[in-house]
Amino acid sequence: MTDTQTIPADPQALAAAVAAAMWSRDRAAQALGMRIDSVGPGHATLSMPVRGDMVNGHHICHGGLIFALADTAFAYACNAYNRNTVASGCNIDFVAPGKEGDTLQAEAVERSLSGRTGVYDVTVRDSAGRTVALFRGKSYRIAGEVIAGLAAEQA
Repeated sequence: MTDTQTIPADPQALAAAVAAAMWSRDRAAQALGMRIDSVGPGHATLSMPVRGDMVNGHHICHGGLIFALADTAFAYACNAYNRNTVASGCNIDFVAPGKEGDTLQAEAVERSLSGRTGVYDVTVRDSAGRTVALFRGKSYRIAGEVIAGLAAEQA
């Protein structure tokens, strides 16, 4: 299967096309009820409702699911250039609980991009705008493209 298509000339259009291609294969994010709110070169904002099956024994959103939301926003931000990019490391600080019935939003912002590596900060907020978690991801570019064939069309 090939995702070959014409390269968008505008970086914003490229980021949107890459996000659409990733989303079509992102079964984990879809299963968690995530939604892409916005995406652009080096940034992405995703949201996720906190369902009853996402709370832990303290009746707050499981930290692993908050991490998954932040990590997913990070992935969409660092892959927006259509260069396959993966996490080489990341950490998260939980500063407030996510609550059942609320919608969490993760905003990823590129802080540094040099060579094959990048650094991205992600802030996860609740629907009132309160910070729930702070995540920092380090990216590493690997071979290939999210949408296969675009680099060849540029040459």
